[in-house]
Amino acid sequence: MTRTGTGVAALMGIPIVLALALGGCGSTSSLLSTSPLDMFKTSSKATTGTGGAEGKGVDTDVDCPEIQIRTGAATLMIGSKPGEGEPAALDLRYQGTIIRTARECRVAGGVMTMRVGIEGRVITGPAGGPGNIEVPIRMAVVQEGSNPKTITSKFARIPVTINAAIDRVTFTHVQDDITFQVPANLADIDAYVVYIGFDAMALVPEKKAPAAKKPKPKTVGKPKQS
Repeated sequence: MTRTGTGVAALMGIPIVLALALGGCGSTSSLLSTSPLDMFKTSSKATTGTGGAEGKGVDTDVDCPEIQIRTGAATLMIGSKPGEGEPAALDLRYQGTIIRTARECRVAGGVMTMRVGIEGRVITGPAGGPGNIEVPIRMAVVQEGSNPKTITSKFARIPVTINAAIDRVTFTHVQDDITFQVPANLADIDAYVVYIGFDAMALVPEKKAPAAKKPKPKTVGKPKQS
């Protein structure tokens, strides 16, 4: 699901000069730098015991649910007016993409605990510049089938700092507390999928309830004099 800055820019009508600048600018982070996702174990099987990054535990016959990026949620576009739909090309402030994922699973007492890692990138658009933003990510474990069922879900806001007018920033997030009961029939775990994606609706500002109108004080007429 990786999209290069140039390819996305071309699709959106952003000038190629800007796209090349975005693609070549790495003042904040480097693709060659180490990532927390590099510490994930590579086995697709769950482990027993402590498992995880400590390298302990023994692989089981239980599969670790795979990760899929939700359709339509692989790209986040932030315009000057959040909540008003997809911004026009020249009104784009920042664009986020998910470039890599990783997962680990461990089983203890009939409960599976998943550790999900997400790596993404934010680039500045024509209307962007230095600033601080929050990237909203939604993760949901779903049992697929004729009637898909959401098992559990998590939401995270990942802070990202943009340091330059034209910048490309890599962000990472590790969610290590996704837990759910292992199905009685272990074969059913094959239908479990972890869907991840940007939650653009989380950027919509909450509408404040209108302030209650204070009742007008009643005017008391002066008593008539006889």
